Amino acid sequence: MPSTKKIHINRREFLQSSVAPLLVSQFGIYGLDFMYPIEPRKVAVIGTGWYGKSDLFRLMQVTKVEVVAICDVDQKLLVEAAELISQRQKTTKKPLLYEDYKKMLKENELDIVIIGTPDHWHALQTIDCLKSGANVYVQKPISVDISEGLAMVEAAKKFNRVVQVGTQRKSNPHIIQAKQKIIDSGLLGKIGHVEMCCYYHMRAKGNPQPSEIPNFLNYNLWTGPAPLRQYDKLPHRSWWRAFMEYGNGITGDMCVHMYDTVRWLLGLDWPKKITSYGGIYVQKGHKANISDTQTAIFNHDEFDCVWNHRTWGLPPDPNYPWALFIYGENGTLKASVFKYEFIPHGNQKGISQDVVYQREEFPEDLTEKDIELNAAPATRLHMIDFLRAIDTGSQPVSHILDGHISTASCILANLSMQVNRPIVYDPKLHLIDNDDQATKLLSRTYRQGWNHPWKGFE
Repeated sequence: MPSTKKIHINRREFLQSSVAPLLVSQFGIYGLDFMYPIEPRKVAVIGTGWYGKSDLFRLMQVTKVEVVAICDVDQKLLVEAAELISQRQKTTKKPLLYEDYKKMLKENELDIVIIGTPDHWHALQTIDCLKSGANVYVQKPISVDISEGLAMVEAAKKFNRVVQVGTQRKSNPHIIQAKQKIIDSGLLGKIGHVEMCCYYHMRAKGNPQPSEIPNFLNYNLWTGPAPLRQYDKLPHRSWWRAFMEYGNGITGDMCVHMYDTVRWLLGLDWPKKITSYGGIYVQKGHKANISDTQTAIFNHDEFDCVWNHRTWGLPPDPNYPWALFIYGENGTLKASVFKYEFIPHGNQKGISQDVVYQREEFPEDLTEKDIELNAAPATRLHMIDFLRAIDTGSQPVSHILDGHISTASCILANLSMQVNRPIVYDPKLHLIDNDDQATKLLSRTYRQGWNHPWKGFE
């Protein structure tokens, strides 16, 4: 474990320094006296379910904040979140409660808004928050179609605010170390192939019957710009992810993490071509319409990055059910959220590192419902990087354009599977080469009464 000795340094000098990421990865977040000696930042949360609260609590652990408002269309989640937040705020003050996020933005001046809503809301809410003057931490994927992502990139530029995307694998201390020790040092040699995978059984099952909407849930507002499915179950957490109406399946949910990490590790830009195939091969007879089996090939200049997911059966490597594998002429790098291993060719000694947990330093993590203990240190570091970008006017490690490229690539993989042919996307012209049918799929049709942000966000 890293040293827990406190390092007292000037906050602004630290944030502006090039050694900040290295210091944090070496000593851990808890090794830095990072509580800001200024007035707390005014923070709000849209979407107070699982990860909305988790992201907020990680931010509260690394800087002073005043959580002034929270918003959710589920009154039960909202009240529960307000109570938990009051227990963590030094003032014990409960935030203002809102059902409509636009009303919340209008009535409060906010420094930061954390967006933890389902994917189909990310674009509209991010753009509205930026327009209000707030910096945004938005969960991945950033959008459900590619035009939404473009609108988000343009909004961040127009309103000159920072957006950090919740692809926090790039802030995992052990993965940072793998980048420094294995990739940047050249231990892999020439890289010729990349594989990524997810074999978690995370596709929701069942065929619940239509039922009455509970009085504590505004289901019409929860649906927002997406198609209005007949209500059959509380959509929270896993049920909404089973439907392409609200997201982009396992590829949009899990591949975006690993592909984004690979792109960062290897310095990759847009893929040259994307080919994907798959479908519902095994888990038939359920309402879920996302694929249970899928392969996507992202072609780059010197090698391919190949994604595989199955929501059934066993993983080929039980130690790496959700992972990335980088194959070089001198060895292989295996990495997951729990560890990395460098397996060299020949007699060279291997290198490995497990995830860094911070149970002793942040004991409140141990009693937090549904927390991902392995991800908490990464999210804390991701929040520090977000704050650094706000303070210095620089780009965070998961800035909006990077989030857009990773998200859009996964969406394009789904489009390739849908039209049953390879996709060559031109990010400058925003079209798919020689394919008018596929180009029309770059923007989804919004439900009547809702305006797509690509048509303008004035």
